Amino acid sequence: MQDDSTVTAGGAIFSKLKALGVDYVFANSGTDFPPIIEGLIEARTKGIDLPQAITVPHEHVAVGMAHGYFQVSGRAQAVMLHTNVGLSNGATGLINAACDQVPMFVMSGRTPVTEGGRFGARTTPIGWGQEMFDQTALVREACKWDYELRFPDQISDVLDRGWSIANSTPKGPVYLSLPREVLCEPCPTEGLDDPSRLQPIRTAPSRDALAQAAEILAGAERPLIIAQRGPGSQTAFDALKGFVERRAIPLSHYWANQISIPTTSDMHIGWFPDDALKEADVVLVIDSLAPWWPDRAAPPSDAKIIHLGPDPLFARASPMRSFRSDVTLAGDTADALLELIAAVDALPADKEVIAARRGRVTAAARAERKRVSEEAQAGCRSPMTKSWVSHCLGEALRGRKATVIHELGCPLPPLQLEHHLSYFQEPHSGGLGWGLPAAIGAQLADPDRLVFATVGDGSYMFANPTACHQICEALSLPVITLVLNNEEWGAVRKSVFGVYKQGLASRSNDVPLTSLKPSPDFCKTAEASRAYAETVTHGKDLPGAIERAIKVALEERRQVLLNIQIEKEGSS
Repeated sequence: MQDDSTVTAGGAIFSKLKALGVDYVFANSGTDFPPIIEGLIEARTKGIDLPQAITVPHEHVAVGMAHGYFQVSGRAQAVMLHTNVGLSNGATGLINAACDQVPMFVMSGRTPVTEGGRFGARTTPIGWGQEMFDQTALVREACKWDYELRFPDQISDVLDRGWSIANSTPKGPVYLSLPREVLCEPCPTEGLDDPSRLQPIRTAPSRDALAQAAEILAGAERPLIIAQRGPGSQTAFDALKGFVERRAIPLSHYWANQISIPTTSDMHIGWFPDDALKEADVVLVIDSLAPWWPDRAAPPSDAKIIHLGPDPLFARASPMRSFRSDVTLAGDTADALLELIAAVDALPADKEVIAARRGRVTAAARAERKRVSEEAQAGCRSPMTKSWVSHCLGEALRGRKATVIHELGCPLPPLQLEHHLSYFQEPHSGGLGWGLPAAIGAQLADPDRLVFATVGDGSYMFANPTACHQICEALSLPVITLVLNNEEWGAVRKSVFGVYKQGLASRSNDVPLTSLKPSPDFCKTAEASRAYAETVTHGKDLPGAIERAIKVALEERRQVLLNIQIEKEGSS
């Protein structure tokens, strides 16, 4: 007779994750996984509802997929890795997730504790070779919470706690270590199909601080908004767009990894806020890790600075961050922003001041859009510029439900995007190889969305592309990858030029430690997984290539790679 009172660990953990709302567990298995795999089969035979387990051939890709899935869906997922070596491969992805405040439940096996005499004890030499004094130290700083499972009957309570912490403000990844002996013991099924008994914390700004911020913002003559990580929801996106246009408040997406209003708005003044920042009397900073470049531009000493976001002082993210904050509004970004907008709208508005400001801001915004467009179109040559690629992609996406995942690929300004969730840039942590895996996760979250991964050639290689393309083929995910290929670490070269503006590197054709020559044939890498691929060398051929890529993705449901030859950084 089938015993339904217990189940092997894999069935128990996956069953509880399903109850917590997990759709997918992105996993790379190893010798610690026998009780996981056995439990999955057992749970399947018992008819237990489980999330889909997806085999991902590299851990960095698995974490990146969970990252991208959350960004599009708003639902945190789970990742399961192999002992310390798998965890180390996933650590960069966890650093990225922590920086972006992306929740996920990350688990990895732990080398068996016992050397023999117990079910699940060590069986091969790697049981000794993979044991660490502190395995969790690999990821502890990037996680909000960590724990090691001690007994099988803890599973429901432990997952409830980790899940509630991951999804509490500010959100972020959590980690659970799974010793094999514990996983090999029978796990009680009681409570595994119950939702979490612990609800996440959702913080909100204090009433006094909110009223103070509203009064300051409503009375400003030269206000400025700087936003990096988006407004938090479609509702807040729409509300912020209406707010800045009613009040004629300029907004800059300085180094943004999401957009907060359409970049076609007459209140969007572009990427760099320098001129507006230098003369601002009030600056509202929306969830921005580094809202300006201190050595380049800063607000006047008498300006009032308001910071708003889940962790507006970034206490978890950065040991040292000293941007002044006269009023600090801590809370879920969307909720806090909607409250602030309502509070400002309830106060009187000086129509003459707003009308005068509208003229100045509109003129500046239109001039910037014209400059960006002209610069981009001037880049239609061979090799072409990044800006031209971005311009062509933006034109192709007009009227389409699409998301651009950018990692040192297509810059934001020429894209001219208008929709919430239309753009995600690499996390400010800089863990390369994020872009393509995140795009795969985004496509999985919304199969009907056009998803573009626009990446540099170095970022593409960091993404473990063979693993990425294998997953796209296995799951029939029509991700379109644009590799902007200049055969170098363009970001490194640009950084050298930025620090040594008149230095030797700026006058050298051979900058050490930046070359990626000879470039591999990236088309063949993608074609190995039956992708459609082509190389584009002249800018005039790019619009047609992008349309062909979209046609293949939509009609054949097949992944695409365009290998696009671009200029070196600083060569134009």
